[in-house]
Amino acid sequence: MSTLNAPVPAGAVDTLEEPRTATSTPASPKRKGLGGSVWWRHALGIVALMWALFPILFIYSAATNPSGTLNTASLLPSGFSTKNFNDLFNDSSRPFWTWYKNSMVISLVGALAAVFLGALAAFAFSRLRFKGRRPGMMALLLTTFFPALLAIVAMYIIFAAIGDALPAFGLNTTTGLILAYLGGALGANVWLLKGYFDTVPRELDEAAIVDGASHVRIFFTMTLRLVMPILVTVFMLVFVGLYGEFMLASVFLTDVDQQTLGVGLYGMTLGTDANALFGRFTAGALLGSIPVMLLYLAFQKQLVGGLTTGSVK
Repeated sequence: MSTLNAPVPAGAVDTLEEPRTATSTPASPKRKGLGGSVWWRHALGIVALMWALFPILFIYSAATNPSGTLNTASLLPSGFSTKNFNDLFNDSSRPFWTWYKNSMVISLVGALAAVFLGALAAFAFSRLRFKGRRPGMMALLLTTFFPALLAIVAMYIIFAAIGDALPAFGLNTTTGLILAYLGGALGANVWLLKGYFDTVPRELDEAAIVDGASHVRIFFTMTLRLVMPILVTVFMLVFVGLYGEFMLASVFLTDVDQQTLGVGLYGMTLGTDANALFGRFTAGALLGSIPVMLLYLAFQKQLVGGLTTGSVK
């Protein structure tokens, strides 16, 4: 008779069991005061929130102020009026909607072109192996250490000479300004894109090459779809940067009809009419913040996912 299924004596079972001890759940520490030991964090968050909302509240109050002057502006809104908005829209010497259109066109075209060029460079540095690959990446990183202020004089001279031969790409043109922006489109964007490209498995590229696909087809039909979060992230960062860029736009664009929103609104703060035009200035600034706000609200998930995934490689 086999001993595998032999019954075990009751006494042996009792000796094998470990003695049971009553365990009590440790009591949670009592919170002292309002919010416990983290009350200062809530206070700091409230202070930071108030600090961030202070300029927005002041701009809204000044934009809806019927008098529309800096002297009568207050922190808290005293009423609601659309007079400043109507005056801004009907001012023929200051074409607000033309400035708005120029800013949107320059930002959209510049951001799309910057993402495309950055994706091409990132794909080459991530997937291809060629001589000078590492020095090229170091050179792109080195260009980000120099401020754009150092290149303004050189770029002004270059585009002034280009304008003599090709007026559509010279100074005082939106096309020339977009080309100037694209000159600095690489650099940090390539590094951010490459970090995300490296997370895509190389086995997918190898399988596509076995099926006869070229690198161009792999890039356009497969890789771009897999790295869409980082593309959206870079697009948002470049769009916001170009939308609020002032220094280069103020040098390149001199005609009123060619100026961007930032340059045009800045002109309202100069001269003796700055006090009287303050209401229109704040109304334009309030309307100018809408595209950036909508962009972040629409693509905030892609922004967080693209930054976190691309930064760990």
